[in-house]
Amino acid sequence: MASEFITSLWESIFTPGPTPVLLVATNVTFAALQTIFLLLLIATYSIHFVILSFLCGGLWWAINWFAAELKIERKKEEQRKKAQATGPGDGSDTEAETVVDDDAPSGSKEVEVLEAKGELKARSQRKGAGSKSEVSTEDEWEKVGENEKDK
Repeated sequence: MASEFITSLWESIFTPGPTPVLLVATNVTFAALQTIFLLLLIATYSIHFVILSFLCGGLWWAINWFAAELKIERKKEEQRKKAQATGPGDGSDTEAETVVDDDAPSGSKEVEVLEAKGELKARSQRKGAGSKSEVSTEDEWEKVGENEKDK
């Protein structure tokens, strides 16, 4: 029985996520550590073992909480995958909702033109540039196409 547990524990180390065998081993280890801290506190009456026990208990709780949260998220992910596999229209969260703004003014849907502020500046001119639009991306791609044809 012990060798099966150790083999399962070894295999669970290489499995992503918290496996049940790994969680059992973690809980047993933390319980043993808390027992040792209690025995050392009784033997030495040192406050250090109370503090270490408190820290150990916090870490123990945090690990179990994190494992529980991961389990919840995995279940949610499986439900999302099932919902996506069944297709749209089944009430899944992949559908879009229409939101109507009640505060918006009703009436014309025309676009209001705001007054222009400031001046528009011409594009910088390069040496030998023929027009203002020559530095645009489209013109650059045309030049690349022409260079490829020349080769």
